[in-house]
Amino acid sequence: MAKVSIQALGKQFGNAVAVADFSLDIADGELITLLGPSGCGKTTTLRMVAGFVEPTAGSILVGDRDITRLPAHRRNTGMVFQRYALFPHMTVAENVSFGLEMHKVPVGEREGRIRAALDMVRMTQLRDRYPRQLSGGQQQRIAVARALAIQPDVFLLDEPLSNLDAKLRVEVRDEIRSLQRRLGLTTIFVTHDQEEALAVSDRMAVMHDGKVQQVGTPESLYESPANLFVADFLGKMNFFPGRLESTNRFLTDKGHSLVVDRSITGGTRVGVRPERISLLAQPATDNALAGVVESTVYLGFQIDARVRLRTGELLSCQVPNSPTAASAPVAVGSEVYACFRPADCVLFTE
Repeated sequence: MAKVSIQALGKQFGNAVAVADFSLDIADGELITLLGPSGCGKTTTLRMVAGFVEPTAGSILVGDRDITRLPAHRRNTGMVFQRYALFPHMTVAENVSFGLEMHKVPVGEREGRIRAALDMVRMTQLRDRYPRQLSGGQQQRIAVARALAIQPDVFLLDEPLSNLDAKLRVEVRDEIRSLQRRLGLTTIFVTHDQEEALAVSDRMAVMHDGKVQQVGTPESLYESPANLFVADFLGKMNFFPGRLESTNRFLTDKGHSLVVDRSITGGTRVGVRPERISLLAQPATDNALAGVVESTVYLGFQIDARVRLRTGELLSCQVPNSPTAASAPVAVGSEVYACFRPADCVLFTE
């Protein structure tokens, strides 16, 4: 495995800028996720690392080796595609062998590598089957085995779980993460799914309009988003526009005086995650906003509630389905106080 250094990478298609000034250092053995909406440039970036798209600007180093202009077959990167890209006329073993042939692996080594790769993904018993005889999850495991058989310096995955059903997606996701950790693979994982990114990443790079918005651990990005886009893309957030009154006091446009943990000069918006809000029968924190439950969605382990404040704002709240003595009834029409701590407030300057 090897560290990866991407510096000032850019790609234009005619006059359209797909990726602009993308820079990122990835440690040896680290799994980093490129996360963002469709069209943000994440797959184009991955394909530039793989060698399928030529950059307009910038450089890509794997270890101390500059691979920016090398053809894909000389980069030693293993890629797993969104739609598996298995050859229907080849058996499982032949599909895995194909990558070894392209990388000029000696014939005498191939069978051992095929067995090892299939064993890693627990697919050895299916080596003589064809892709049409496999489930979606099995096909994805074979695609992973093919990428790993070449013993890549960098492991690349482009939306690898998007074609699987919800339960299987979690299962294969956990298998990929476990395998990556066990082998110490330097990995770039592309997805538009926030939960998926939070679950598998050592670090994440959130992208929007071809640019990196923020890089950090899942916890740091979720708890301390750098801007409104990152905050909203990583999960629901309630926003209160307004202005700072003092060091730790924020006055909303609707007249709520909120206590915050920190001040940012010129802050114009406070954000609070839905799960940070408690719905109580009586005000119990510095920030307690009176309102009425307007709607609820029962999700088993939690209840998603929408609360209309007396001042007109509509809050999204997520409360555990295990009420305490202080909890208010979470039923449509119930009068509640939406309570949250100063530490739960995130300040934005945009």
